[in-house]
Amino acid sequence: MKNICDWNNCFEEGNYKAPKERDNSKNFRLLCLEHVKEFNKKWNYFSGMNDRQIMDFLKSDMIWHKPTQSFSSSDNFFKILWNDALKDEMDKLKFNNEFNHMNKFKFNHNDIKAFSILGVDVGLKWEKVQEKFKKLVKKFHPDMNSGNKKFEDKLKIITLAYTQLKNTYREKIDN
Repeated sequence: MKNICDWNNCFEEGNYKAPKERDNSKNFRLLCLEHVKEFNKKWNYFSGMNDRQIMDFLKSDMIWHKPTQSFSSSDNFFKILWNDALKDEMDKLKFNNEFNHMNKFKFNHNDIKAFSILGVDVGLKWEKVQEKFKKLVKKFHPDMNSGNKKFEDKLKIITLAYTQLKNTYREKIDN
C-alpha cells in the first residue's frame, strides 16, 4: 500500500515524515521529497514562542528535558559512579592484602614466565597456585584427551612451570 503525500493536491508517494505540531509529539505526516524539502525550509520549531519560552526550552534541552537530582538521590548517576569508585578502592585494598605476604618475595624471569604459563597472577598464594595446577592437570591429562600428543606436550610445560614455582616458593619459605 502506497502512502500518498499529505500536501494539498499532491498525489506523489509520501515517504518522508514531517511533524504535524510543534510539541514534539509522535504525530507526523508523510510527504514526498519535494514537499518535505519545502516544509523543512519554512519549519521553525520556536514559532509562536516568546524569548522567555525559547530560553527555558534551551536550558531544559541541555539536560535532555529531565529534572536534575540532588547528589543524595539514590539513583543519581554521579553518586552511583562515586560509590562504585569507592568499592573499587576497597577491592584494591582486599587484593593488595591477598598479596601482602609476597612483599619479601622477588621473582626472577623464569618464575614470572611460570606464573604466565599457569595463567595465574604473579605472587599468588601457594595454595591458589596448587589449585590452578590441579585443574590444569585434569584438563590436559592425556587420558582426558584420547592420548593426543598436543595435550601431553602442554601438560609437560605446565608441570615444568609448576616445578619452577614450587622450588621458588620452597626457597622463599625456608629462608
